[in-house]
Amino acid sequence: MKQTKVLVVDDSAFMRKLITDFLSSSEHLEVVATARNGKDALEKIEKFKPDVVTLDVEMPVMNGIEALKAIMEKSPLPVIMLSSTTKEGAENTILAMNYGAIDFIAKPSGAISLDLHKVKEELVAKVLNAGRVSIRQIKKANEIKPQIFYTDNGNRSQKGSSLVSWNRVSKKIICIGTSTGGPRALQQVVTALPSEIQAPILIVQHMPPGFTKSLANRLNTLSDIAVKEAEDGELLKKGTAYIAPGGFHLKVEEKRGDLFVVLDEHELPRAGHRPAVDVMFESVSQLKNYDKIAVIMTGMGSDGSKGLVKLKGSGKVKAIAESEESCIVFGMPKAAISTNLVDEIQSIENIAGCIMKYMPREV
Repeated sequence: MKQTKVLVVDDSAFMRKLITDFLSSSEHLEVVATARNGKDALEKIEKFKPDVVTLDVEMPVMNGIEALKAIMEKSPLPVIMLSSTTKEGAENTILAMNYGAIDFIAKPSGAISLDLHKVKEELVAKVLNAGRVSIRQIKKANEIKPQIFYTDNGNRSQKGSSLVSWNRVSKKIICIGTSTGGPRALQQVVTALPSEIQAPILIVQHMPPGFTKSLANRLNTLSDIAVKEAEDGELLKKGTAYIAPGGFHLKVEEKRGDLFVVLDEHELPRAGHRPAVDVMFESVSQLKNYDKIAVIMTGMGSDGSKGLVKLKGSGKVKAIAESEESCIVFGMPKAAISTNLVDEIQSIENIAGCIMKYMPREV
């Protein structure tokens, strides 16, 4: 297996050394250079041609956000951000995801984390995964533009995707699962949904605590629908998207015809994830009086495929998977498609229109 060449960018010499040592412990990774700020990073990228960059958010001269913009403009590469868990750090990280970074690592205790060893395995795994992301996919993701409401072009279906027998008037719930590359994909989809959409929307994005609120706040400012971090016990409303908080599984229960959020931090992570898409799908599958629209987008692994089997085994469900052409990482959609239960395979810019095809048009 060819080694993945990595550039480590951090303003702290201690952190550069620590990150380098962690990454070098993998025989599949080679740290070819380090840089102390964004300006230095751009010069090192030109000189050493790395496959992946780890990029600190907070740096002097040129910070991580500015450097990321320049990287994506001049020489797109898979970039992993390293961020503090402060409110500002979380907001900057979400911004970085939308500027093209494919993933991030939360530093356990601030800019200089003496306990960075706590995330060593996660760091190595994410850099290895980033090395498998093609530059073509990153460039393509940078070029995708949001579609207007209700468009439905470029459809592909595994099963003919007919609206026959689909009741457009009955009560609906939409559930979306995503991981690596997800914040940008969610921005594409959620901002293209109209405020009058006649269903609540549940979202699981694999993220640690502290970051999902910033994601929700950013999407809320950009969207016609309301977007918020889900709160335990709250009533689900049509035209609102609820993002699972990091560290909690997102479930739903029906009481007297209404739906309420259930947040669960006691059930174990699924395949290392809490929240997990499988748990959300399994919970939604128990709703007897609602038709379901399930969407699985870019992400590493197979989270969502087992839950999709449960969903399809109970009630009326339309399943949509993001196509390989627009995915940063095709793992989760590929696993869902392999179940042969997906109704639509769509490029990211068409997913909102595909959702609306199955929704009532009348307010």
